[in-house]
Amino acid sequence: MTVDSVSLQSAVIRNSYEQDLNKHWEDKQADDINLLLGQMDGLYHHHYAVGDFNRSILLAPEQEREKLILKEMHRLETEQVGLITDALGDLPPTARVMDGGSGRGGTSFMVHDRFGCRVDGVNFCQHHIEFAQKLAQQRGCADKVDFHYANMVETPFEDGTFDAIYTNETTMYVDLHEAFREFARVLRPGGRYVLVTWCRNDTEVAASPDVSAIDDHYVCHIHGRGTYLKALADNGLVPSRVLDLTESAVPYWELRSHSRLKTGVEQPFLDGYRKNHLNYLVIAAEKAVDA
Repeated sequence: MTVDSVSLQSAVIRNSYEQDLNKHWEDKQADDINLLLGQMDGLYHHHYAVGDFNRSILLAPEQEREKLILKEMHRLETEQVGLITDALGDLPPTARVMDGGSGRGGTSFMVHDRFGCRVDGVNFCQHHIEFAQKLAQQRGCADKVDFHYANMVETPFEDGTFDAIYTNETTMYVDLHEAFREFARVLRPGGRYVLVTWCRNDTEVAASPDVSAIDDHYVCHIHGRGTYLKALADNGLVPSRVLDLTESAVPYWELRSHSRLKTGVEQPFLDGYRKNHLNYLVIAAEKAVDA
């Protein structure tokens, strides 16, 4: 690593928590639960899903069952991106959009394919950035979909750069007030921010073993539902849609619990959703014109 690279990394990864998180992702360079699924069609996701699955595949012969489970998981994860594209509305091809925590680029590519717009992914996992940039070249869209080594709470973009911003299951890794303040800064007045997230139902519990187990597994800090709404309001982001899909989030984890690639976090998610300790939300908000 060069001196310039070390300086850049220290500027992007700012504290001990971010160092731990960065190490967590940089060490996951052979994560089959993401890579094997993405090889099906070149869309590599780092999020989960909602909706039911074809339960007949669980009755398939053992030698075929795993292949069918992975195919169905990938279908659900790919269709999940529709939660983002639907909530973004009718973006013109001239729009510029930011993907906060872009992973290996699956959502970024699908948003570009849907609207024809420019998408800037922001991520501080270097091997994810390199992977996604290669995919952009292969897909012939590197002029419209770019990936930046940066911290999504402290981006290199000018004020009012973006017509829209989204985060797809990444806000549990950041301080919400810091992140939403940055999103409001780089979002134009009237622009839309869409988030999909799992969050603690703080009307039910202050803490729970299932939520703590997920935090430990992913090196994250799951926020309360009320914290999301307050942080949005405090930063001039006015919700226009709040969709609770908690019940619909259960089947994905039921399916994944049957896969040989399961990682041990399946039961905490199932327990959290079933007990209503954990919620799965889609929120769309607009930046106030006078914010």
